[in-house]
Amino acid sequence: MTRQELAKLLDHSVLRPEATEEDVVRGAELVRQWGIGYYCVQPSVVSVAAGVLRGSSSRAISVVGFPHGMDRSVVKVQAATLAVQDGAAEIDMVMNVGKFKSGRTQAVASEIAQVVQAIPGIPVKVIIEACLLTDEEKVIACRLIQEAGAAFVKTSTGFNPGGGATAPDVRLLRATVGPAFGVKAAGGVRTLGDALAMREAGANRIGTSASAAILGGLPA
Repeated sequence: MTRQELAKLLDHSVLRPEATEEDVVRGAELVRQWGIGYYCVQPSVVSVAAGVLRGSSSRAISVVGFPHGMDRSVVKVQAATLAVQDGAAEIDMVMNVGKFKSGRTQAVASEIAQVVQAIPGIPVKVIIEACLLTDEEKVIACRLIQEAGAAFVKTSTGFNPGGGATAPDVRLLRATVGPAFGVKAAGGVRTLGDALAMREAGANRIGTSASAAILGGLPA
């Protein structure tokens, strides 16, 4: 895999709550410099990121319900709608894990579908926080995410101390959703070896805040 090919699979992220607007601008400039496909930021700075990326092939992503997923459905819908208005080309929403583990799977599916339907044509990735789920629950989550009309299942927020993306989880998600659906590995992907392991396991998108370190390990 070339540096350019891997760059297109990356979602560079600046999601720390203490990140300043200057940090967000620097992240966007890094994304442009390396030809990274996407740039994932918090909702309040989507317009800043999208503005710096204007005229490039890179696109802004906004998180929704981040990092815990516990916002009410109407809030997630409104947040996604506003983010798209501000320039987000994709939405990464956090599944309500507590509601899911309470057995209210239809309510979770309905919430995802509401977000998808509110922003037609915009891919929605659903973060399941895999470290909090059993393998059986991961399979169930994947299926309801597909049925709700989302475009990707995403492993993790990267903000849960229980863990981030793992190759076994990525393999399980890929085996469950099939070859055509999106699988994003995120959380703890910091080196070229990490990124290539996730790609080998079946991820077709990789979220990381260490994009320069990862891409610097490949020849131009």
